[in-house]
Amino acid sequence: MTQQQPILILPEGAFRTTGRDAQRNNIMAAKAVAEIVRTTLGPKGMDKMMVDSLGDIEITNDGATIVDEMNVDHPAAKMIIEVAKTQDDEVGDGTTTAVILTGELLANAEKLLDMRIHPSIIARGYHMAAGKAHEILDKIGTKVTMDDKNLLLYIATTAMTGKGSEAAKEGLAELCVEAVRQVAEVDEKGKVSIDLDDVKVEKKQGASAKDSELIQGVIIDKERVHSGMPGKVKNAKIALLDSAIEVKGTETDASIRITDPAQLQKFLDREEQMLREMVDQIAKSGANVLFCQKGIDDLAQHYLAKKGILAVRRAKKSDMEKLSKATGAAIVTNLKDLAGKDLGKAKMVEEVKISGDEMIFVRGCRDPKAVSLLIRGGTEHVVDEIERAITDALGGVASAIEDGKVVAGGGAVEIALARGLRDYSETVSGREQLAINAFADAVEIVPRTLAESAGMDAIDTLVELRASSDKNTGIAVLEGKIANLWEMGVIEPLKIKTQAVKSASEAAEMILRIDDIISTKGGGGGMPEGGMGGMPPMM
Repeated sequence: MTQQQPILILPEGAFRTTGRDAQRNNIMAAKAVAEIVRTTLGPKGMDKMMVDSLGDIEITNDGATIVDEMNVDHPAAKMIIEVAKTQDDEVGDGTTTAVILTGELLANAEKLLDMRIHPSIIARGYHMAAGKAHEILDKIGTKVTMDDKNLLLYIATTAMTGKGSEAAKEGLAELCVEAVRQVAEVDEKGKVSIDLDDVKVEKKQGASAKDSELIQGVIIDKERVHSGMPGKVKNAKIALLDSAIEVKGTETDASIRITDPAQLQKFLDREEQMLREMVDQIAKSGANVLFCQKGIDDLAQHYLAKKGILAVRRAKKSDMEKLSKATGAAIVTNLKDLAGKDLGKAKMVEEVKISGDEMIFVRGCRDPKAVSLLIRGGTEHVVDEIERAITDALGGVASAIEDGKVVAGGGAVEIALARGLRDYSETVSGREQLAINAFADAVEIVPRTLAESAGMDAIDTLVELRASSDKNTGIAVLEGKIANLWEMGVIEPLKIKTQAVKSASEAAEMILRIDDIISTKGGGGGMPEGGMGGMPPMM
C-alpha cells in the first residue's frame, strides 16, 4: 500500500489559524485597541502622544485621531478602527465609546465561549440585544429642536469637555451652536438637514483660544494679487469667476510672423486691449471684489488695481462654493456673461494679517448658508486639539438637531439601557438570554471607566447607579459623585449612543463568526503571532 501524498492548497509560507485559537486571537486584538483608547474617555480622560515614522508628534485624547494614527497590522484590530471611523463619519463624536463598547462586547463573549456556548448563538443574542437597545434608547431620548439654544450649548460644552479647550469652552460652544444653526436648512416638511462642510474651520496659532471668532461669511487663505488694490472694501459687491483673466493661446499650433517692429507693437497693443476689455467688463457689472478660480494676468492685475477692485486669484473650488452660499453670488464661467444680478453682497471684504499670513475675510453676509470659524491657540499642538474639540462639538450639535433627540451623559443613559436589556433578557428563553445579559454588562463599561477616571470605586458606583431608577442619574466625574446629569447640563445627542451600539454590535457579531484566519502574506504580517504595530506580540 503506497503512502498518500499530502495535498497542499495554500502557498508556501502561508499562515492559518483555526477554531478557538482564531477567535481568541481576534478578541485579544480587539481588546488591545479598546484598552489603548479607554483611558481617554470622559472629562478626566488622559492624553496620548502619537509619534509617526518621521518623528512628528500628535498629542490628543480624541478617539478618532488616536485610532487613525495607530499603525495596526492585525485584521481584527483594523475592523475596530473601522468602527471608530464610521462613528466619526456618521456622528462626529463618540468614537471612544464605540471602540471600548466593541472591545467589551468581545471580552464578555469570550467568557461565554469558555462556557461552551456556540459563537452563532452569542452573535444572535447580541443582534437581538442591539435591536432592543434602539427601542429603549428611543424611549429614553428627550426631544430637541433648533430653537432650544440652551440645550444645544450644553451638548457642545459636553462634547468639548476634557479636550484641551477647557479655558474657553463656553465661548467656543456658543460659536459652534451659532455656526450650525446658521447653515441648517429646513425643507417643506420641516426636516432639518445640516452639511458641516458649510462650516469652514480655519486655525491660526499665536493668540488665546478666547480670541476665536465666528465670521458671518468666509475666510479665504489667500492674499490680494496686487499691492495697489484696496485692502478693505465696504459694501462689497462680489463677483465669482471660474475662468482666467488672461489672453488665451490658440488651441492649434500656430505661429505668427512679424516682419517689422510696428506689427509687434500692434500685436502687443491688441493683447493689452483684450485684457483691458476683460477688466472693463468686470467693472461694468458693478463688482468691487473679484474671486477668480483661475489665473489673473499681471497687466490685468494692474488695471483691476486702477479700478479699485480687490482681486484674489486661484481660489479653491470648495472656497468658491462657500462664497456662493455665503454671499448669494453666482459662479460665472464666461466673463462676457457677468452682470449685476450675478454679484453677491457682504458688508466688508478685507485683507488681515494673522500670524504672519495674509487672509481675506468676507464679513457681514446677510443670511449666509456658509460660515467660517477662526480658531486661535498658543501653539500648533494646542490649536490642533482645539480644532478636534470644535469638530466634535459641531458634529454633536448637528446630530442632535437632525436626529431631534438628546440624552443625559456621564454614563446615565448606559445604566438605563443596561437595566432595560436585563428586563428584556428575562422574556427570552434559551442561551441567547446569556448573550443579552453579557451585552447589558458590556454597555456598563462607560460608567465603569468614568468612575475609575474620577477616582471612585467602580464596583460600588455601579451598584449605586443600578439601584437608581432615574434615567438621568450618572457620574459627575469632575465632582467625583453620583448626580442628576441633566440638571448639571451634561447632555449628548442620542445618535452618539444609537450609532455606537449599532457599529459595535455589528463588528462584534462579525468577529465572533470568524473561525478560520488564512493569511498568504507569510508567517507574520497581519496575523496573531505578528501582533500589532507598537504592541507586544499576541500569543
